[in-house]
Amino acid sequence: MDRLPVSIDRNSPEPLQSQLRQALIAAIHAGKMAPGQKVLSSRALAEKLGIARNTATAVYDELVARGYLEAQPRRGLFVATRGQGKGQSVAGASVVDWQARIGVTPSKLNHIRKPLNWQDYPYPFIFGQVDPRLFPLNAWRNSSRDTLGRASLDWWAADRAVDDDPMLIEQIRTRILPERGIYARPEEILITLGAQEGFYLLAQLLAGAGKRVGCEMPGYPDSRFIFEMSGAQSVPLPIDEKGARIASGQGLDLALLTPGAHCPSMVMMPGPRRDEILARASQDDFLIIEDDYEGEVAFAREPALKSRDRDGRVIYLGTLSKTLAPGVRLGFLVAPEPLVKEARWLRRLVHRSVPLNNQRTAAIFLAEGHYLSLLRKLRAAHADRWYRVMEHLPDLLPGFRAPDPCHGGSSVWLELPAGVDGRELIAAAGAEGILLENGDPFVAPEQAGRFIRLGLSLIQTEAIVPGMRLLGEIAARLAQEGVSGPNENAALDQSGAQAAS
Repeated sequence: MDRLPVSIDRNSPEPLQSQLRQALIAAIHAGKMAPGQKVLSSRALAEKLGIARNTATAVYDELVARGYLEAQPRRGLFVATRGQGKGQSVAGASVVDWQARIGVTPSKLNHIRKPLNWQDYPYPFIFGQVDPRLFPLNAWRNSSRDTLGRASLDWWAADRAVDDDPMLIEQIRTRILPERGIYARPEEILITLGAQEGFYLLAQLLAGAGKRVGCEMPGYPDSRFIFEMSGAQSVPLPIDEKGARIASGQGLDLALLTPGAHCPSMVMMPGPRRDEILARASQDDFLIIEDDYEGEVAFAREPALKSRDRDGRVIYLGTLSKTLAPGVRLGFLVAPEPLVKEARWLRRLVHRSVPLNNQRTAAIFLAEGHYLSLLRKLRAAHADRWYRVMEHLPDLLPGFRAPDPCHGGSSVWLELPAGVDGRELIAAAGAEGILLENGDPFVAPEQAGRFIRLGLSLIQTEAIVPGMRLLGEIAARLAQEGVSGPNENAALDQSGAQAAS
């Protein structure tokens, strides 16, 4: 171990001890420290890294306890040879042909992707991230502290395989759902790991081979992927200025809709279209899954589609991720009791209950009024940012087209000018500090490169205009390059055709 396979970053907020522990474990798993290899003494390691010897000793002691290192009397410390940490081995590659064994390959789907370092961009036009400057951290910390009190701990620390926190259910039932025009009994509500899990549970229970599922096109790709992977056939539902259209006689079993704010265009479905779709569902006997991903934070909104449902055909999916944080992973499903019952027991087979400590913390946060206060701040911020984009769109981004009518929300869906390819624009903008959302996962393959999404949940209002100005300059440059390139190619093609004739 003459060459030290680990390093530490003194500018990182991560404690040195934690950095060193993680670096050593990573080096062992990567094979940079082989089984049976002797490691530096704590004194030598501390000297090489310029840290206190007590820090190195504490890390070594912990890795011995975890089974990553072995102490041999009078010889020193060695990388363990009988498996690494909880039985994992770093030696040898798998001989299994995994490509032949794996039945499905979700990694190959056209997923929505965001760079992990989005915080480093001066102009982060990305969707779905929570602005930490608006989040009431002290209120959440106090709610977390109350969750650790004896009364709460006795509830959430127990093994409650299928239960949800009754306090959170009550807060959702009485504070969140009525604002969306929904009134439900506790047994009609299920807590999920975000709306994404709701889609998965419903796909397993209601879809499968032989089922036809209507999916908005353009639309949210993940819900479509989840239902297609169940074996169901997806049926594209066209979008116009009023949202999704569903024609009669398509033989649908389910329809996945975003009526409150169509994903990704943010078009709001008006009342008459909602009534038309509900009547169609009754006539053709299909169910509707309403994904109300924007409902809580939208500043332009109306009651949920489910509020008009009289037949119990609409299954409602809500999320707290757009308000609290994506990492909290809390959402909820509202449906008739027989479906919720089966979803609850199916959830048990996947991971049992949703972490009850997170449920209780969110319940306290809601009960004490912090959630409503946060919503007001988010709606005001999103409105400010959205109006700023729309005000400057014609001047700063000429040729870019927003939907008409364009309803407010936490993002703006834009069709690109002629001669500008979205993939090239995203790459060029990223190189100059502008982070954009690729529109390709939302649209049909033949529309690839035609759209981008400007997310507004994170970017600061004062950064919007300079970011748009720079983006417009980059787009103009690409358009000019596109004009010259195709003309040259066309001339070559024409001369080639003449020669061939």
